[in-house]
Amino acid sequence: MDKPQMIINIGRQVGSGGRMIAKQLAEEFECSLYDKELLNLAAKESGFSEKFFEENDEQNGFLKSLSHVHVPLFGENYYYKNNFSQENLYQFQSDAIRKAAGLGSCVFVGRTADYVLRDFKNTVNIFISADLEDRIRRVCKRREISRGEAKKLIKRKEDERASYYNYYTGKQWGHAESYDLCVNTSRLGIEATGCFIASFIRLRFGLTPGEAHIHVSER
Repeated sequence: MDKPQMIINIGRQVGSGGRMIAKQLAEEFECSLYDKELLNLAAKESGFSEKFFEENDEQNGFLKSLSHVHVPLFGENYYYKNNFSQENLYQFQSDAIRKAAGLGSCVFVGRTADYVLRDFKNTVNIFISADLEDRIRRVCKRREISRGEAKKLIKRKEDERASYYNYYTGKQWGHAESYDLCVNTSRLGIEATGCFIASFIRLRFGLTPGEAHIHVSER
């Protein structure tokens, strides 16, 4: 009997510990984890290089790297030159998300996966936040930058994420009505928050503590 499947979509504030929790949930429920990995999948599907997707990751509006495009940014089989737009990049990434979701149980981090997979059953959409001071502290440590630099980076990256998410989904990034559960890691800490979310997922799908999978399919 094949193992049943589940999809967990994680939205997150910068420095909230969202990716660490995504990794924790992937291990707990034996799921594949997709974050930056999606950029590689999308690059393979589209003919763009992965670097090009990285430069435009979760960003809306004009392509930031458009004025710096050089031949190495494109794969040998690239044939979309005459129909080049941000929407093309979003479509390639969305196709990669759907393809990955069809391969088995998985956890997606950001990139509007909750919206892209809205027609899949047995998904759960989580948004992870944290108090600003905790986020600044984590970003300072991770990036080895000053407090002021960290605060500016958080503001810029979150503005980009919100603009990207709101534009493509028609929903509001970080607003409770856009998700099944919103949780602040500053209350319990990252690891305990991950355990709390895992318990929520089990309750959401009627699983016992020993069960880690459920079936997922498109409507």
